[in-house]
Amino acid sequence: MKHLKKYSLLFGILLTILINILSINFFHRLDMTEDKRYSISNPTKELMRKLPEQLSVTIYLDGDMNTGFLQLKRAVAELLDELSVYAAHNLQYHYCNPTTLTGIEQERLYEEFENLGIHPTVIHERNSEGKAVQRMLFPWAKISIGNRSETICLLKNIRGLSGEENLNISIENLEFAFTDATRLLCQTEITKIAFIEGHGELSEYHTWDISRALSRYFQIDRGQLNNDPSILSPYKAIIIASPREKFTEQDKFIIDQYIMNGGRVLWLLDGVRLDENSLSTTGISPTIPMDLNLTDMLFRYGVRINPMIIQDEQCLMVPVNVATEGTTPQFQPMPWYFAPLLLTSPNHSISRNIAQVSGSFVSCIDLVGDDTRIQKDILLASSNATHLISAPAAINVEEFEITENYFNIAHVPVGVALEGLFESVFAHRMIPEGIINTQNIRKESRLTKQIVLASGSFIGNEIENGQPLPVGYDRYSQTQFGNRDLLVNSLLYLTDDEGWINLRNKELTIRLLNKNISRTNKHLIQLINVVLPLICLALFGCIFLFVRRWKYTR
Repeated sequence: MKHLKKYSLLFGILLTILINILSINFFHRLDMTEDKRYSISNPTKELMRKLPEQLSVTIYLDGDMNTGFLQLKRAVAELLDELSVYAAHNLQYHYCNPTTLTGIEQERLYEEFENLGIHPTVIHERNSEGKAVQRMLFPWAKISIGNRSETICLLKNIRGLSGEENLNISIENLEFAFTDATRLLCQTEITKIAFIEGHGELSEYHTWDISRALSRYFQIDRGQLNNDPSILSPYKAIIIASPREKFTEQDKFIIDQYIMNGGRVLWLLDGVRLDENSLSTTGISPTIPMDLNLTDMLFRYGVRINPMIIQDEQCLMVPVNVATEGTTPQFQPMPWYFAPLLLTSPNHSISRNIAQVSGSFVSCIDLVGDDTRIQKDILLASSNATHLISAPAAINVEEFEITENYFNIAHVPVGVALEGLFESVFAHRMIPEGIINTQNIRKESRLTKQIVLASGSFIGNEIENGQPLPVGYDRYSQTQFGNRDLLVNSLLYLTDDEGWINLRNKELTIRLLNKNISRTNKHLIQLINVVLPLICLALFGCIFLFVRRWKYTR
């Protein structure tokens, strides 16, 4: 019996040692939640394992806050705790409440916030006594490696969504936000993209805002095409922003061969040409199809931009003088049906969880062809109350009669993502004259991506008092729409070979209390949560004492 006990003890010690060895060499974490809310992706794990230096995170979301912000704060801490496991002590984070600082220290921090673009969120709520209180929170984080740093906005605030929905979207976006900033700090190679010029495209001044946003990720060049197919080889993606003049066959061949060799293109093309100045001053303008000599090219790739203009009941408002002639001007907001607020698809990483996108004189897109090698995903569409005007036509604002069935079309596509293998538009054509270096001409592409948006207005920023405004900003309503997010995500998607952009597809289920039921059954719920555990504990104690007494009194 003694030998058995000795061997049992030895076996237990050996088993414990073996388990510790296995736990060190075969590390694993198990997430038992249904939506895997505590799991992080494999690329994120590898990124954390390969951190070149100490990663420091300062979280400014701290202090006295409501339940929603506490939940966001807890989600940030849980994510950073998970990331630190794989970072091997190369990640540290701490909290800083700016509102508790005083004097020069607070002034310096607020000055730093201004330079970094960090702005507070003001919360209006009632305290436990029912009094209205105002709190200032900073839902931001700063992530640093060495002397380099990036800021992260932790709170997504999408117009039209409830507070709970915005909170859930913010939590869903945390992993992408932190890995995106970390990759920027760790990157050693700069990716190049280019704006194509020479066809009346939007100028650098009218694409200033999106260029500034994209410069965080890319080196941005601008230039015209020549007769060498290799001119675009250094660039991961190119942007064709609202051209007004025809593309020559040489230009088309250069772009086509760029795509065939794996290049990526963001097309922003208008389907209709009109005079906006004449329309704004006289209320009248003719419309004609926009002939850019690209129809055959896009058709071969799987899309067609129709020579039509969308009118949408879901649109921007503009001030209109409703006073009679000779009296004091009196402006009232009126719907401008030619400036639709477009719906973003929740099923694609580019357009998921971004605000509506504003446009002006937007055309529509048809998906054509049956090539199964090309995946086509709709990114943008009109609302369920849309009307189409086909060109050529004359637009006269005063003659529009909005009848009951005027907006009789729903969800017209205006933005599409294409991914797959594309056939060259020159596969069965002669190479245009003047092209040099024709040795490696391809008739079918490598696996690549394209995005087609049926309006150049999505990318152009307005100018006010000589200064460019943010892209997608409406001056009248002072509302920022989702244009910038759409375009930045589009370029990240086009240049992404590792699937980082797919982190934006993370989905967490909102589990909210039914306020009516919880209010009606308030006392019953309190009784179940407070008294029932005590009853169960007392019952267990009685059973335990009974079993113990029965065991020792036999």
